[in-house]
Amino acid sequence: MTTILRVKGLTKRYNGFAAVDRISFEVKEGEIVSLLGPNGAGKTTTVQMLLTLVSPTRGDIEVFGKDLNEHREELLSMMNFTAPYSLLPYNLNPREALTVFSLLYGMRDTKAKVEFLLQEFDLTRLADKRIGRFSSGEQMRLGLAKAFVNNPKLLLLDEPTASIDPTTARELRAKILELIRQSNGAVLWTSHNMREIETVSDRIIFLSRGQIVADDTPQGLKQRFGQEDLEEIFITIAREPLGSSA
Repeated sequence: MTTILRVKGLTKRYNGFAAVDRISFEVKEGEIVSLLGPNGAGKTTTVQMLLTLVSPTRGDIEVFGKDLNEHREELLSMMNFTAPYSLLPYNLNPREALTVFSLLYGMRDTKAKVEFLLQEFDLTRLADKRIGRFSSGEQMRLGLAKAFVNNPKLLLLDEPTASIDPTTARELRAKILELIRQSNGAVLWTSHNMREIETVSDRIIFLSRGQIVADDTPQGLKQRFGQEDLEEIFITIAREPLGSSA
């Protein structure tokens, strides 16, 4: 399989504190990799560096074998992202917002693409409602629709089903998996919902204090830690001193 994302020795320091400390990993075509860890482990900082929102102190990020810093515009056009804190303009409605992003990504047949996404994410009935009047769950639906506007080959999802009821979350997970498989892309997924993570993940990377302390399949992690519950594994890793589970 083609390697879509390769991270080597990625580090981010703030006044001597290592928020992310020399992490290395790969995500291959068609793979869904979850990035887990307690609050402050370095997940969001890692995602921000992958989006070029934060500059690494050192280390390399490659997408399709190209350096992200040197080919930023080209590579970001093949990526997309959503998170609960990444909100779309409140004064627009979904049809307007998706149209704007479709044009920004240079997509052809913008109108058809927008209508497709509105239907796929059950937003048609809300298409003319101002985003500022959306519930948090509706905003997450729209954020996910925006994340697929450019048919991304690398999708970064930070808590994509936060604030959504279990039934809707299940529907959205199924839709994410369906669309990403159609494009044969890859996903880096963060969440504190261990049931969700086990459902979607081909591999799980655990971060603790800025370092990778485990990288395996869900089943491999269960065997390694002697647990049948990913939540218990999460708690075990979060409580252990750095390096003791590596």
